[in-house]
Amino acid sequence: MQPSKNRKLILGSTSAYRRELLERLHVPFTVESPHVDETPLAGENPASLAQRLALAKAMAVADRFAQAIVIGSDQVADLDGLPLGKPGTHERAVLQLQQMSGKVVIFQTAVAVVCKESGFQQQSLAAVRVKFRNLSAAEIENYLRAEEPYDCAGSAKSEGLGIALLESIENDDPTALVGLPLIRTATMLRSAGLDLLA
Repeated sequence: MQPSKNRKLILGSTSAYRRELLERLHVPFTVESPHVDETPLAGENPASLAQRLALAKAMAVADRFAQAIVIGSDQVADLDGLPLGKPGTHERAVLQLQQMSGKVVIFQTAVAVVCKESGFQQQSLAAVRVKFRNLSAAEIENYLRAEEPYDCAGSAKSEGLGIALLESIENDDPTALVGLPLIRTATMLRSAGLDLLA
């Protein structure tokens, strides 16, 4: 069996944001699409949904690459216990931002690391508390036209102009809001035998 440090690393996500974040760790990796149905289960809360999908994505790719270390991740915006996913359209993004205006939204970002051959499996959840400003209709429209964040949970890119929509951000893993909590990811990769600083 291959030593863990020589195992291939795969990001089980087609998200450009997660790929860019993982590149910060200076470790070679490839990207594979997990092909997972992201439909919430009946009564499933946002944190549980994010965790289930992160693990499902990692396992779906690990099923095809049993010797690799696979990272899966998912983010769900939690507004008063209701999940807000990727809006997909301008109209849905307007509605999401109207709903979040002046409120606290918890962005639940889950990450899972698995290696099927070694039996390794860990996952973690990073909750990011975001307070949105009171947003006018014009601000929402101008923001969406400028950045088109239709592939982002909650319709806002905090790493871009979306920061102007916010009043505050509270978290313990700074990259979690963008889509991949790198502190937690690095910790789990070390546990899987991939020490980034070795």
